[in-house]
Amino acid sequence: MYAIVEIAGQQFKVAKDQKVYVHRLGEEEGNSVKFDNVLLIGNGDDVTVGAPAIDGAQVAAKVVRHLKGDKVIVFKKKRRKGYKKKNGHRQYLTEIVIESIKASGAKKAAPKAKAEKSTGAKAEVKKTEAKPKAEAPKEENTKTAPKASTKKSTGKVDDLKKLEGAGPKAAEAMVNAGLNTFQKVANMKPEALKAILTAASSRMAHISTDTWPEQAQLAADGKWDELKELQDKLDGGKK
Repeated sequence: MYAIVEIAGQQFKVAKDQKVYVHRLGEEEGNSVKFDNVLLIGNGDDVTVGAPAIDGAQVAAKVVRHLKGDKVIVFKKKRRKGYKKKNGHRQYLTEIVIESIKASGAKKAAPKAKAEKSTGAKAEVKKTEAKPKAEAPKEENTKTAPKASTKKSTGKVDDLKKLEGAGPKAAEAMVNAGLNTFQKVANMKPEALKAILTAASSRMAHISTDTWPEQAQLAADGKWDELKELQDKLDGGKK
């Protein structure tokens, strides 16, 4: 006999004495757990399908241990932006052993009691969340503040992030220094551009600006195809 049961938001095909690794359960090691959301039960040629669950069906299991899964590396990178981020993740798991599978006659009294407790907690949360509504007029003052800053930015500003090796912070530093167009950047020397970035933040001192004037001149002239060919040969703004 086998069954397809939903455990902690996942569906598993289980049989008696089978070990299954599921998302971390709240039960302690050695305790027994029961799962009532049984979607299908098969016994030889007889297959019973629920709609969506089978009434009275139940899968009983025993918690063996709590553990962590294998480490998964999550690496993110944005091309030509100087952005790299690496994180590791280990999922919390629970190892259980299937003890029995019942096709009918199981009681579902325990899950109903848990549901009532959870709904009561939600009601209390709603009452506490209703209090901050009285402070709504304060939000109006915060909304009016940004309007003054938007009126100031009326001049033409090119997207300097299109330069190979120039990220959002580097582009912002050049705009603050008065270099808001590709032509103005093209008229600068690489040493002067590097000094502007270093003065804005010491974290940008490693950025190479050797090819920025050349790239900016191609962008100012509208030679985007030639700019793309040049950037394909660059690595972080370096030839």
